Amino acid sequence: MGKVAVAFASAAVVAACSVAAVMVRRRVKSRRKWRTVVEILKEFEEGCDAPVGRLRQVVDAMAVEMHAGLASEGGSKLKMLLTYVHDLPNGTEKGTYYALHLGGTYFRILRVHLGGERSYLDVQDVERHPIPSHLMNSTSEVVLFNFLAFSLERFIQKEGNESNSQGVKRELAFTFSFPVKHTCISSGVLIKWTKGFEISEMVGKDIAGCLQGALNRRGLDIHVAALVNDTVGALSLGYYHDPDTVVAVVFGTGSNACYLERTDAIIKCQGLLTTSGSMVVNMEWGNFWSSHLPRTAYDIDLDAESSNPNDMGFEKMIAGLYLGDIVRRVILRMSQESDIFGPSSSVFSQPYVLRTNSVSAMHEDDTPELQEVARILKDLGVSDVPLKVRKLMVKICDVVTRRAGRLAAAGIAGILKKIGRDGGGGITSGRSRGEMQMQRRTVVGVEGGLYMKYTMFREYMEEALVEILGEEVSQYVVVKAMEDGSSIGSALLVASSLQS
Repeated sequence: MGKVAVAFASAAVVAACSVAAVMVRRRVKSRRKWRTVVEILKEFEEGCDAPVGRLRQVVDAMAVEMHAGLASEGGSKLKMLLTYVHDLPNGTEKGTYYALHLGGTYFRILRVHLGGERSYLDVQDVERHPIPSHLMNSTSEVVLFNFLAFSLERFIQKEGNESNSQGVKRELAFTFSFPVKHTCISSGVLIKWTKGFEISEMVGKDIAGCLQGALNRRGLDIHVAALVNDTVGALSLGYYHDPDTVVAVVFGTGSNACYLERTDAIIKCQGLLTTSGSMVVNMEWGNFWSSHLPRTAYDIDLDAESSNPNDMGFEKMIAGLYLGDIVRRVILRMSQESDIFGPSSSVFSQPYVLRTNSVSAMHEDDTPELQEVARILKDLGVSDVPLKVRKLMVKICDVVTRRAGRLAAAGIAGILKKIGRDGGGGITSGRSRGEMQMQRRTVVGVEGGLYMKYTMFREYMEEALVEILGEEVSQYVVVKAMEDGSSIGSALLVASSLQS
C-alpha cells in the first residue's frame, strides 16, 4: 500500500512539474509576443516623429512649392488654382441666398438671409445628408446631379412662398470640395476626383453647368451664381466677420487650404487685373510632398492600395479619411506577428473598417478601464481585450493623430511664411525689408469635422504652430473655428459678386 501511495505521489509531482513547465513556456512565449508588439510600436513611433526642426523643413518646402506653383502651370505639386475671387464680402450685402455643399461623404443645403450689416447674418435652414455610395462611383454624372437637384427641390418646397417673391430667381452657391480649374467665379472644369469619388467621365466638364442642367431639367428657377471651393467659402465667412482673415484650411474627410495672394505674385498670370489687387488662391495642398515628411511603411502601403496611388500624399497623412486606416494597418501587423487579438484579428484585414471617428473616441476615452475602447473593439467583433492591449490601442491612435496635427501646423506655417506673416519676411516680391519685418495680426479660419470634433488633433496642431512660429510671433496669429463656414461663406460670395 505504501508503494502505491509513493507511486501516486511521484506521478502527481511529475504532472505538476509538467503543468508548471507548460505555464512557464506560455508565459515566456507571451512575453516574447508582447516584446514584439512593443518593438513594432517603438519603430512606428520613431517613424512618425516630427520634432520642430523637421517641421520647419516642411514649412520651408511648402513655401517654396507655393512659389513654384504660382510661377508656372505644372511647376509644383501644388496646383495653386486661381479662383477669380478678389472681392470678399464686407458686411454690406443684403438679400436671401442658397448654398449647396458637396463634400466628401455628405452634402449640405442651407439658406442665408443678409441684412446689410455684419451682425445680421441669419442662417435660416440647414440640411445635411449622406451621399449614397453608388452615386460616388456611378458611370454618369447625370445620376449624381439629378439627385442633388431633387434634394434642392425638396428643400425649397419646405419653405413655401415666404422666402422668395413670385418670379424672382433664387441665387445659389455651389460649394464643391474637389479640384477645379476656374474660368470665372461661376464656372470651372473638374481636374480630378478625390475623397473616394470616381465618376471618370466628369473630368474636364463644367461643374456648375452640370448642376445647372439638372436644375433646369426639374424646372427649378435657380441660378448657379458661383462655384466655390470649400476652403474659399470658409475664407469668405472668416473675412466677413474679421478682415484680418487671410488663410482658411479645411480638415475633414480630406484637407485643403486657400489664402489671399497679391496678384503681382501670381507670375503664371501676368497682367491679371483685379479691383482689389489680390485674389484668393486655392492651393489644393493635399498633393504637397516633401522628403522631410515623416513617412512610414504603413503610409506607403496605404498609398499603393488606394484608388489614387502616388497622389495626395500630404492629405493621406493628415485627413480624416485616412487616419483610421493607418491605425488599422499598425494593429494588423501587431496581430499578425503576436496574435494579441486572437482569431478575431482578421477583422483588421478589411480596409477602412476602422473609421477616424472611432480613433477619436478611443484616443479620448478617459474611463479608468477604457470602456469606450472595449466597446468599439466589441462592435468590430473583437471581444475580451485585456486592458494593456486597450492602452496600446490608445497609444497608436495618439501617435497617428499627433503626427497629423503637427504636419497640419507645418502646412499652415508654410502659408504664413510665403505671405510674410511668419515673422521672417516670407518668400515674397516687391516688399521693402522694413515692411517684411513688420508683424501683423493674422487670422486663420479652420473648418472640418476632424478639427471641430477631434480635440486631440486640434490641440496637437495648435501646440505645434506655436512651437514653429515661436511665442512672440504666434501671439499675432489667431486660429478661428468655423462651423458650416464653407457653405455660409459661399452664399456670402454670391451676394458679394452680385452686388459689387
